[in-house]
Amino acid sequence: MQNWNTFRRRNLWQHPVWGEFQKSFGRKTWLLEADGAMALVVQHKMPLGMNWLEVPRGPLFENEKGLSEILKMIEDLGKKEKSVFIRLSSYAPLETKARFANRAFVEAHHDHHPEFSLIIDLNKTEDEILSQMKPKGRYNIKVAEKHGVTVSPSNNVDAFYSILSKTGNRDGFGIHPKSYYEKMLQSLGDKAQLLLASYEGKVIAGGIFVYLDEWGIYYYGASDNEYRNVMSPYLIQWEAIKEAKKRGCKHYDFLGIAPENAKKHPWAGVTEFKKKFGGMVVEYPKAKELVLCKWRYALYRLYKVF
Repeated sequence: MQNWNTFRRRNLWQHPVWGEFQKSFGRKTWLLEADGAMALVVQHKMPLGMNWLEVPRGPLFENEKGLSEILKMIEDLGKKEKSVFIRLSSYAPLETKARFANRAFVEAHHDHHPEFSLIIDLNKTEDEILSQMKPKGRYNIKVAEKHGVTVSPSNNVDAFYSILSKTGNRDGFGIHPKSYYEKMLQSLGDKAQLLLASYEGKVIAGGIFVYLDEWGIYYYGASDNEYRNVMSPYLIQWEAIKEAKKRGCKHYDFLGIAPENAKKHPWAGVTEFKKKFGGMVVEYPKAKELVLCKWRYALYRLYKVF
């Protein structure tokens, strides 16, 4: 296990700023701490006044003793809040290390966090980062530069949201209300950045990025399909990678990709884009859930099916 303090700082979803972001939606959050372990817990509302608890990318722990203590605290909180279930999506495997009060976890029926991601090592020089990319990735960056595409930080969420709406309709994925992205940028402050790409005076692509201690994270991206030939998303990524490196980040996380050879996966297209930047594929443990009320959990699962 890494140094505790270092590991604590490196996880965005277990960082206090993520708790503040969640509070902006009226969600209750708790920061639990034990000896050598911690957990940011977020409460999510369900129909009929019910709720469930999430420990996003947590808990964080140094050893099995710390894990057992923090799990007990999380379970006690769930009982106090009359939660239906608790979901944990830790970076470290949990099932072989501890159990909630001797009750086994079940595999989560859903997870907000990806099982696979792509990571670039920012300890390399810019030339080395470019050289480990696929040739098409380097080429497309140059294409955007040749066309005169410019990328710069911006506060224009309206412009980003307009393009994101088009991207969602085109690629068939849902998006949050505009206020969600506004609150994210506001809550994370200087740890988040909106980059917009312009071509011939028009905004044609954008992305939201997070820079937290050792990690640069690509969170959201959008592009206008009408201008796909100028390759602006590639230049945006390259500028974000350079910004992360400038801020002292050691890793750049593309956040989520499809499993290997999953050609029909909803992320197959964006995965092809991301992999042009090189990097290393990382697989995380599947999320786990502890059911606190079996009959309500069964009703909820049935509700989600229909």
